[in-house]
Amino acid sequence: MTEPAPDICPAARARLDRALDHLDVTFRGMTARADEVQCECHWGSPEELALLKLPDTELDPDLLHRTWSAPDWGDHGAVLRRVLPQFARELTGGLGAYAWDINNVGASFHRADWQQWPPPQSEAVREFLHAWWAHTLLTPDPAVPVPELLALCAEASATIGPWLTVWEALRHPVTDQHLTDTVDRWEWDLLEDALPWRTLAFWPDEEAEAVRTELAAWLVREAPARLRATGASAELRHAVRLLGLTHADRWDDPHAPRHRYA
Repeated sequence: MTEPAPDICPAARARLDRALDHLDVTFRGMTARADEVQCECHWGSPEELALLKLPDTELDPDLLHRTWSAPDWGDHGAVLRRVLPQFARELTGGLGAYAWDINNVGASFHRADWQQWPPPQSEAVREFLHAWWAHTLLTPDPAVPVPELLALCAEASATIGPWLTVWEALRHPVTDQHLTDTVDRWEWDLLEDALPWRTLAFWPDEEAEAVRTELAAWLVREAPARLRATGASAELRHAVRLLGLTHADRWDDPHAPRHRYA
């Protein structure tokens, strides 16, 4: 059996472990509302629903997935608080068999309106997300890839600035490589002035556009030096430069993507 690679930043791992432990303490005893209902045909049995009204009982992975991903709870916030300690630990491991649904996690947090929870609860969630994000940035092969986690955190919090600030402050070859890989994955969408992930959080269009604009501006400022540090291709570095041009100038540039993909 292959041993997991050691953490390159034990302090980031310790912070994440503390955040997970703090979720356990903060949300201990939480339950779904006593009058919460769910569709037996599409969600699960009355016995499974009853488990959500029983505190501190671990759910099997399938029930946990059905619970956090269901979009139609009467009180989604209460349901998420009920499962959050177990859910957070599953998240940091990549969701296992349900990794295919990672793109729906940010929307689940968004629906729960966690930033309006009582301060001890909202601060515990905020610290968990920040600790997970910082640890992921410093992990060469994280359980949840950096682009997916950035989208998740942005959707969960309805803002992207704090997550970019963390990335900017972490100067390390691993964080630089993650930036290069993210630009490589997202460049086409960004050059088309599109949000580079399929959003499930149902933001107002102007909020999604503000996130895209802030991300593009940050990349124009922050990415060039880090792309050079990783030995990124000239084409990729040109793509970031093009983000700083107006749309018309961008496509008149000799390094516009159509020249590369023609």
